[in-house]
Amino acid sequence: MQARPLMPPLPLFRRRPRTAFAALTGVADAPLIRHGPRDAAVPAGGWLPVTEGLAGPLRAAWRLLLMAFWTLLCIPVQTVLLLLPGQSKRHFPQFYHRVMCGLIGLKIQVIGQASRSRPVLFLCNHASWLDIMVLGSVLEGAFVSKAEVGEWPLIRTVARLGRTVFVSRSRGRTGQEAIAMRDRLRQGENLILFPEGTSNDGTRVLPFRSSFLGVADAAVSVQPVSVAYDRLGALPAGRRDRPVFAWYGDMEMGRHFWQLACRPGGRVTVLLHEAVPPNAFRDRKALTRAVERTVANGAATLRQNRPARPLSTHAHA
Repeated sequence: MQARPLMPPLPLFRRRPRTAFAALTGVADAPLIRHGPRDAAVPAGGWLPVTEGLAGPLRAAWRLLLMAFWTLLCIPVQTVLLLLPGQSKRHFPQFYHRVMCGLIGLKIQVIGQASRSRPVLFLCNHASWLDIMVLGSVLEGAFVSKAEVGEWPLIRTVARLGRTVFVSRSRGRTGQEAIAMRDRLRQGENLILFPEGTSNDGTRVLPFRSSFLGVADAAVSVQPVSVAYDRLGALPAGRRDRPVFAWYGDMEMGRHFWQLACRPGGRVTVLLHEAVPPNAFRDRKALTRAVERTVANGAATLRQNRPARPLSTHAHA
């Protein structure tokens, strides 16, 4: 009797069949579905494994629905608050972002305290669009963002209601934008700035651009802030997990959101270092180098899942 051939082993990764639902959500465009153990390494090329079955997509769809509903509910509230006197228009965005983080399953751990010496210029590392929600829920202040964000549907509305200061890369408008930022600081408002100028893969901190600190002298204090996404589910996040949170390069925001929303959740740690007066340094470049080292050292500690504490910027001057 001829022996029947053995069934070939199931490959570790296979492609998800194209469906109408996948065409709408973009899930099918993520070509890898994991069959192996959950802690298997992410393959080279940065592809993210998609949760199998309906649990992940249903979770993502529910989160998307709730976040859209919450945003549409808050837009008229903030619109009215902007017309009224008082500080509510500054505090309500924090509440909005805090709820958004909860809806997407992101827990926030804060180490240190935000400076109370207004106005403060917060200088943070940047790895993802998630940074806006995370820092917006922890810090009271307006973001400084690239002008392109002001052209994105819905997001531009939220950004403008949050009183974001938009800056372009055009040299002809640099002076006007610097004046706008100085005016905000002189009015006693805090600003949140990403001196790297762009997001990255979350494994390092890019060099800070000293030109971004040209308005630091209008602030009473400068406070470095390190941000790291250090938990995926209940487990520490390793290097292979960075693409789950990091959004950079030519990644599509919708696809990245969907893949993240399919996950059970995660945790981000915000490390608030000691604030320092900007005039404590001999020039802008010295301040930039000191703040960059502080932020980079703090972020490295968080990525390595080691106990972290706020660092002194003076120690790195």
